Amino acid sequence: MKKAPAISRVYVCHTYYHVYVSFLKELNLPDEERGKADIILSTMTTAFETIKSRIEESGIFHMVIMFDEKRDVFFPQLAPYMNMTGNQIKIMLGRMKYTKLFGKLQEPYIPVDFKEYKDIYVYCDSDPIGYYLNYKKIYYHAVEDGLNTLKHCDAARYRNQRFFKLKVWLSSMNLIFIQNGYGKYCLDMEVNDISCLKYTHKKYVEVPRQKLVDHLSEEQKQLLLKVFIEDCDELQRLVTQGDVLLVLTEPLCDMETREKIFKDIVAQYEGEGTIVFKPHPNDFLDYKSVFPENIVIERRAPMELMNFIPGLMFKKVVAVFTELSGLSFAKEKVRLGPDFMDNYEDPTVHRYNDNL
Repeated sequence: MKKAPAISRVYVCHTYYHVYVSFLKELNLPDEERGKADIILSTMTTAFETIKSRIEESGIFHMVIMFDEKRDVFFPQLAPYMNMTGNQIKIMLGRMKYTKLFGKLQEPYIPVDFKEYKDIYVYCDSDPIGYYLNYKKIYYHAVEDGLNTLKHCDAARYRNQRFFKLKVWLSSMNLIFIQNGYGKYCLDMEVNDISCLKYTHKKYVEVPRQKLVDHLSEEQKQLLLKVFIEDCDELQRLVTQGDVLLVLTEPLCDMETREKIFKDIVAQYEGEGTIVFKPHPNDFLDYKSVFPENIVIERRAPMELMNFIPGLMFKKVVAVFTELSGLSFAKEKVRLGPDFMDNYEDPTVHRYNDNL
């Protein structure tokens, strides 16, 4: 287990976007404060491939540490407390046991001594790291997973609809765990825009992502492009393509349904110009094989980085659920949303906040 410097921060990241926001936060600090933070890359949902060395070369972070975080299904001991049904008292007692045991079982895989850090930032405290920190009674800051994620899916309320106030109280006593600011050891939760949220919480702190971006120098923007995009020339060539439509994919439904969704989108928009796909980092449909007539660009890089490429302007950007408000490289933005998705799956699966 690695030991952190006495005065330091650490970011626990599960996606490339989390890494991107961590860079934004560090680059907004005074020069003398940089290099005192560690960044932890959890491989539970993202492989992170070759980015570790490029983060190290950037000099912005003190250490880049890999984290072999384990899902609950990895531990057979948790099986009796998962997906329990029947008597509510029995279910709640099972959840209390699950909360403590899951945190305890995660301990052998934790790569650092978190108690050595002054500030801990966790983007997905619903993931095992959240259970571990609460089990160990370690205070941390939660950070909104994506751009305006809570606007579209208030997961804490959605997953705890029955007896919500009771569960919040139990979480505040550290008897069970609820994500997104409701855990006893969560100090606060950074969100992009409080005004767009249907429900607020006393621990929510507004930290607009755009303000972090506006603070960047051109040199810092180029640094970010080098960290996240291995072949920037591929994207810059799109500037000369004429009318180009960018389709942002997402890991929706099963693979067969997902393929149909994006074939239907191509059929709807292909008459307007050249279609370019930007696959989501966790979408592993082989778009180059399925759509050989279309251009497929860098999967790993957060789409916001394209804001930093001079002259890049798409005629239209099309997405299903992806939040598009932070993009400046499109003349028109189309978010198809839940009405479109109703054609492909049961609405109860994706209309999270509508179902509260």
